[in-house]
Amino acid sequence: MTDSGKAVSLGLWMEEMIFNLADSRLFFNDLEECDQVHIDDVASDDNGQDLSTYNFGTDGFQTPAGGGSLCLGSGVHGGVDWMRKLAFRYRRVKEIYNTYKNNVGGLLGSPKREEWLQLRREMEVLTDLWLTQALKALALINSRPNCVNVLVTTTQLIPALSKVLLYGLGGAFPIENIYSATKTGKESCFERVTQRFGRRAVYVVVGDGIEEETVAKKKNMPFWRVTCRADLEALSHALELDYL
Repeated sequence: MTDSGKAVSLGLWMEEMIFNLADSRLFFNDLEECDQVHIDDVASDDNGQDLSTYNFGTDGFQTPAGGGSLCLGSGVHGGVDWMRKLAFRYRRVKEIYNTYKNNVGGLLGSPKREEWLQLRREMEVLTDLWLTQALKALALINSRPNCVNVLVTTTQLIPALSKVLLYGLGGAFPIENIYSATKTGKESCFERVTQRFGRRAVYVVVGDGIEEETVAKKKNMPFWRVTCRADLEALSHALELDYL
């Protein structure tokens, strides 16, 4: 198999694992049509009830085929009872992420754990340790007392969380720092981030897409383009030398 064929094969394998985890552990079947930008966006509808013995499978929460009649454009439904059940699911997702972000193998269990480890090894070989290099840069940022990593992605929130976990990035991105731009676009997410951390904070945008580059320029944020491994190495080097 050629390298490009191998890359496609591994990409499809990882995609399958991402959606399998999202469906089996992160309620994606329930939440796909009720996507949120941020994990806490429906937290105000949560009454704080103990969920340790709560049965999500029999609580009557259902999204009909298409989901359109249940979730309005904002992903919100009028019924208080239904919204509370929605909030319970997002709370449980948050608990699972925080519990397993540094122990994804424990979340997957056997034999999925072994399959995942094999996939990760093969991806690292094919990409010349791309993920290791990315983690190095993220860890450098995380190690600084006044710096944080924030992720803005066009992927829906639940699959995005699954992807972060499976790529071993959970330790680098607190769940509160992950935003999905699926519904609102990246500019809206950038606005939320700057409102949260303040206008006086320094923001550096790292990415490979035209949308984030355009928004970064509009907001006068430096943009660091990453399209190859050398770009990642340069980023880590700049961080090590405190240029960033």
